[in-house]
Amino acid sequence: MPMKPRTWKTNLFIALMLLPALTVALGIIAYPMLNTVWRSFQKADGSGFTLEHYQFLFTDRVALANIWYTFWITVVTVLFAVAISYLLAMYLRFSNTKVSRVISTLYLLPRFVPELVAIYAMMTVVRDSGFLNRVSQLFGGNFKPGLLFNAKGIIMMNLWFNIAFATMIIVAALSQIPDSIIESARDVGAGKLKVFFKMILPLSFKDVMIAMTFIFMSNISSFTTPYLIGPNFPMMLGVYLRRQFQTNMDYELSAALSVVIFLFSSVSAIVYLYTNLKQKEWEKTGL
Repeated sequence: MPMKPRTWKTNLFIALMLLPALTVALGIIAYPMLNTVWRSFQKADGSGFTLEHYQFLFTDRVALANIWYTFWITVVTVLFAVAISYLLAMYLRFSNTKVSRVISTLYLLPRFVPELVAIYAMMTVVRDSGFLNRVSQLFGGNFKPGLLFNAKGIIMMNLWFNIAFATMIIVAALSQIPDSIIESARDVGAGKLKVFFKMILPLSFKDVMIAMTFIFMSNISSFTTPYLIGPNFPMMLGVYLRRQFQTNMDYELSAALSVVIFLFSSVSAIVYLYTNLKQKEWEKTGL
């Protein structure tokens, strides 16, 4: 039985019901964003329009070093996290051993450890005078990991937080691939590598892109990890933003830096949307 078209009264009622939520969204999301963009083009004294804050961010030696440092750490984190997560997800999906079952139960535990707790716990272990160093001294050594206040420490903690998340997404994608498809390909003579590159990877590629997008967006603007275990120079953009806003009280430059971080985050979202649209085209054409 065909549904009756909605009347204007029904549409008005729906709009009124959605109005409170829309008002809250505009108040706590849209207005602050628009205000930040507007302020980023204002002079420090509020006297008029200027591009000097953006010019500073892309010409100043310190600002450029911070931008490139942030990009480098984020890209390395994304590549390592996705590579390790994919291998772990493949093992969990296609292995049915006792070890794989235990790992499938425990691999999400890092997601339940608060960020500050995990960082401070790791600091007590890997700092040069931490647990590893004290254990090495028991055997006459003086092992110093050198994993704090540098890029290696930040990447290590980023992997701790992101591998479990990415593995969860990829495992879910691989679980949707029927065993019958893989077994049929193996029956007609396809090797393991061919099955992987021709079937498993294409069918899970979309979810890999989702994982990469979220890891990139969460790390390009990260603050807590680089603030606690990162170097004073260069610093990641989240820490640099805090210094400009709270220490230097340069609110207009902070607004411009916020806009730049948002634009950088949007890059990964655009890549994901493009990949998703291309995949739909492949599905329509049968390629």
